Amino acid sequence: MTEGGSRRRAEIHHQHRDVTGGWLRPSVFGAMDGLVSNFALIAGMAGGTSDTRLISLAGIAGLAAGAFSMAGGEYVSVASQRELALAEIDVERTELARNPEEEERELAERYESRGVEPEIAAEVARQISRDPEQALVAHTRAELGVDPTDLPSPRVAAVSSFLSFAMGALLPVLPYLLGVTSLWVSAIVSGVALFGAGALVSKVTARRWWYTGLRQLVVGMVAAALTFGLGSLIGTHV
Repeated sequence: MTEGGSRRRAEIHHQHRDVTGGWLRPSVFGAMDGLVSNFALIAGMAGGTSDTRLISLAGIAGLAAGAFSMAGGEYVSVASQRELALAEIDVERTELARNPEEEERELAERYESRGVEPEIAAEVARQISRDPEQALVAHTRAELGVDPTDLPSPRVAAVSSFLSFAMGALLPVLPYLLGVTSLWVSAIVSGVALFGAGALVSKVTARRWWYTGLRQLVVGMVAAALTFGLGSLIGTHV
């Protein structure tokens, strides 16, 4: 192969799906939670009463309660994870300051365990250890599996969860707010949204879009059907 051909092949890049979460995970799964939980809630109410005002009120209450709960839970979860990571990073920073030579040797051994020749591993570790911040990044990535310069944000996770859940939960109740009195309209809107949200999950998995879409649709409809049945059963005895 010519030198030009080799250069062109070297310039070909590939991309990976988002596997670390970021904003995508809480957004997608927050929307699906909102869709499933609020549609099931509305279906349960519709099974027990024909009063569309009560159904609408239940849907709005479910939207608000679920969105605030999701945001609060996501904030506390990510904040706790971040605080734990920062505490362990401080431990590693202290060790680097107290025992720089031992930490450098430890880093070289890690590279050796991954197949790097001892001389090269020692040289790489030496060069990285010249910069304390780069050494800290290398050690925390190797030992903790986190990047101290790219820790998750509790605020981003909370806001993403709140907005996505609210958007998902709004769709099942929206027909009732617009004056529709039939559960079937809400079911159709929710079904289309469930399939779309499930298909979007294929962007972060290896599954085909139609498979993840159908899976989410089935899960949502089964949850709504069961809740509708429960609402019908209770409604007849109240």
